[in-house]
Amino acid sequence: MSVATDTGVKARVHPSPNHDERPDGAPIDMLILHYTGMKTAEAALQRLCDPAAKVSAHYFVHEDGQILQCVPEARRAWHAGKSFWKGERDINSRSIGIEIVSPGHEFGYRDFPDAQIEAVCALARDICGRHRILPWMVLAHSDIAPQRKQDPGERFPWSQLAAAGVGHYLEPQPIVGNLFMQEGDRGQPVEAIQSMLALYGYEVEVSGYFDGLTRFAVTAFQRHFRPERVDGIVDQSTVETLHKLLSGLPKL
Repeated sequence: MSVATDTGVKARVHPSPNHDERPDGAPIDMLILHYTGMKTAEAALQRLCDPAAKVSAHYFVHEDGQILQCVPEARRAWHAGKSFWKGERDINSRSIGIEIVSPGHEFGYRDFPDAQIEAVCALARDICGRHRILPWMVLAHSDIAPQRKQDPGERFPWSQLAAAGVGHYLEPQPIVGNLFMQEGDRGQPVEAIQSMLALYGYEVEVSGYFDGLTRFAVTAFQRHFRPERVDGIVDQSTVETLHKLLSGLPKL
């Protein structure tokens, strides 16, 4: 007997027991993309369905493009962990999580196959359309947990996702080699970049001191929006790319 999935995209159900109720009134207004970061898809799927692991995601996308739904969208999956975005810390309660099969940085990080990206684009477009998720709320795990996570990483083609109508993205400004600031620096320029990162959604303290938290946020931003060089150093390209993205946000 077949079981219907939430998505209109072709998928099959592979249930995980790892989920609980969403709080009453919690909106589903975020989509978080992950990579599995394990040697095999089988090992990753087993972990996401293991009650002892206490982790899960709503969807799981194989390298060949096959999509599994592991947790109903109405339920809270356990994919975000300790995280933050735009003042919110309980990201699990208001998000859909997609796990994308990849060995990740630890086991031989490589480009994502075309069939897999096509499936992710279709699934993400379907989810965002049904839940009316805004482009700037389609995020990497590394965006919401920059101190802990790198996924889905700098090889994930956010430009292809944007071409499919999902996510907030623009072509990054070219790297011209200018060093603006790095960890340990102080002053008004540091305060300005911290304010910009915080306004976009990252967890930083606007102190004027370029601390470790700021470096992690800059690194996460580069990994998503300026992947050519991911070093946690603020250069002209990083500043201009962030400024253009902020300019595209609606005025409050």
